[in-house]
Amino acid sequence: MTPVLVFDIETVPDVEGLRKLYGLGPQLAPADIAEMAFQLRRQAVGNDFLPLHVQKVVAISCALRDKNDFCVWSLGSPVDSEAELIRRFFDGVDKFTPQLVSWNGGGFDLPVLHYRSLIHGVQACRYWEMGDDDREFKWNNYLSRYHIRHLDLMDLLALYQSRANVPLDELAKLMGFPGKLGMDGSQVWNAFQKGEITAIRNYCETDVVNTYLVFLRFQLMRGIFTSEQYERECELVRITLGKSTELHWQEFLGRWL
Repeated sequence: MTPVLVFDIETVPDVEGLRKLYGLGPQLAPADIAEMAFQLRRQAVGNDFLPLHVQKVVAISCALRDKNDFCVWSLGSPVDSEAELIRRFFDGVDKFTPQLVSWNGGGFDLPVLHYRSLIHGVQACRYWEMGDDDREFKWNNYLSRYHIRHLDLMDLLALYQSRANVPLDELAKLMGFPGKLGMDGSQVWNAFQKGEITAIRNYCETDVVNTYLVFLRFQLMRGIFTSEQYERECELVRITLGKSTELHWQEFLGRWL
């Protein structure tokens, strides 16, 4: 069984990078730099969603299903650097070569990780393999939009038409799953400024489990799972989360059940 690794990232403005790009002095506070960048972005494109290369990764959460078990966690610790979080992610991909599953990972998460890896000099040899050293990767690699080593569920379900994209939160709720808990992406920067890294990591973890549950339903829809197999996989998630004493999983299960 090829391991399945569902992943999600959370980001905040890279204020030190913005300070460097705009030639800003040390007297400006991070919040002021971010607000300036937001205002410039709104003037340019009508919203304050910053370009991907100036988005700093503060959390990477994963849900892993291998032949033995299901588990969910956030990489590293709340005090680890961005470079360390990214290194851990790509080290895992290089070591285990899982099938990656995401929601909009091709449009956001992976491009952010690409740019930030370049900035920090993080290596990811297996991830970037396209068939030069392993011919199997010529026909199925992590980088091609139409290969399944990375399955961007949002992109595929929309048949690669951006106008057909839907929010994970709404689709998950329509399917009977909990949807987002605690916050949404627009609230991460405020939470980060308050030092609420653990809350951000918890939110990111619930997102990956929602994505994994949608993936299970997708596998049922395409006939990979029978109804019985699908129910067993969902029950494994319930049992695993039920062993945790963490409040975000208790709330998640309460909304699901």
